[in-house]
Amino acid sequence: MSAWIVLVTVAALLLYFYMGLRVGAARAKHNVPAPAITGAPEFERTFRVQMNTLEWLPIFLPMLWIAAAYWDARIVAAVGVVWIVGRFLYMDGYIKAADQRSMGFMIQAMAVLVLMIGAVVGAILSLVA
Repeated sequence: MSAWIVLVTVAALLLYFYMGLRVGAARAKHNVPAPAITGAPEFERTFRVQMNTLEWLPIFLPMLWIAAAYWDARIVAAVGVVWIVGRFLYMDGYIKAADQRSMGFMIQAMAVLVLMIGAVVGAILSLVA
């Protein structure tokens, strides 16, 4: 087990936790009582950031750990940090305006693609070795 991968995993989950806190704050700010998920546009965008991140975590986390099983954990962790930065940019942009989310989304999607390719290539190379 690599400490680098553990730290990136914890950092990704801390970012998700922070997004949850932002949803709670947006609920209070815009008077959107639970369990409602509609209300002021800023609340809805904040909520969607958290939900979209939840949708990506089951893709990102396994790919991070699988890629780390085959490649240098420091490099894999660096790609994980790129994912976290992309998610943060996505959050920051999307909460401001829906049309400002694309760059962060593309960064995180490309990071997952790199991890996925690394996982598949690593597995194939281990089979033929």
